[in-house]
Amino acid sequence: MSAPQILFDVTGHVATVTLNRPEAMNALADDMREILLQRLQDCANDANVRCVVITGAGKAFCAGGDIAAMAQWQQNNDNSVLVGRLDVVEKVVRLLRSMPQPVIAAVNGPAAGGGMNMALGCDLRLGCEKTLFSESFVKIGLVPDWGGFQSLTRLVGAAKAMELMMTGDRIKAEEALRLGLLNQLYPVDSFRDQVQAFAQRLAAGPPQALAAIKKGVYFAAEASLDEVLDFEHQNQAALILSGDAREGMRAFLEKRPPVFGAAIGDSF
Repeated sequence: MSAPQILFDVTGHVATVTLNRPEAMNALADDMREILLQRLQDCANDANVRCVVITGAGKAFCAGGDIAAMAQWQQNNDNSVLVGRLDVVEKVVRLLRSMPQPVIAAVNGPAAGGGMNMALGCDLRLGCEKTLFSESFVKIGLVPDWGGFQSLTRLVGAAKAMELMMTGDRIKAEEALRLGLLNQLYPVDSFRDQVQAFAQRLAAGPPQALAAIKKGVYFAAEASLDEVLDFEHQNQAALILSGDAREGMRAFLEKRPPVFGAAIGDSF
C-alpha cells in the first residue's frame, strides 16, 4: 500500500499539513490539491486548531505542478484537467486568506512555480539555508498561478516581481529574507523544531485577536485610511469584552503568563 500523498497531524493546537511526494520534490499530482483543500477546510472549522503549518517531506517544499502530466494533456490537446485543477487551486488560495488561523509555510527546500506561490499565499513563511524560490512558469511557457501575480507583487513591488516572473531566476534563502519573501531564516539542523516553536507561540495567542489581525492586515492593503480606522474601531470595541482580553488584562495585572482560548465563546 502506497504512502498518502498528503500527511496530516495536529499537536498542541498546531495542525501540520505535509506534502508527501519526496521522490518528486512534492510536485502536485493526482488529487493532492483536493486533499489539501479538504484538510484546510477541516482546520478552518476546528476551534482546537489555532495555527496551521504547510511543509514538504524530504528535501523540497514543492516543485509545483507535475510537468509530465501537463505534457500528456498537451499531447491529447486537452486542457480540461488543468482548468479543473485551477478551480481547486483558486479555492485553496481564497481559503488560505479567509480562514481565521494564521497559516505558516515552512519552506524546507526548493519551492518552484505553484509551490512558490502556494508559500506566498500563506500568512507567514519560515525558511532555512536550503530554501530556494523560483517563479519557474516562464521556463515552460506559462504564467504564474496560485495568486502569485498579487502576492509576489505586494511583497516585492511591481518592478522586482516583473523581473522574477520574466526570468524565472532562483532566489536563494538570504536574498529571499532580504526581499521579504521569508519572515525568518533558521539553521537546517534545527528547522523543524524552530518552526514548531514559532507555530506553538502563535497557537498560544488569543484566537479572536489573531483572526482579526489577519483580516485587518489584508484589508488594510487595499482600504482607505477611513476604512481602516473604522475596522479598528469595530474590532477593538468587540474584543475588549471578549474572554481573551479579560484574561490578558488579568494576567498582566497579576504578573503571570496569560492562558488564551479557554473562555466560553472564544472559539472562532
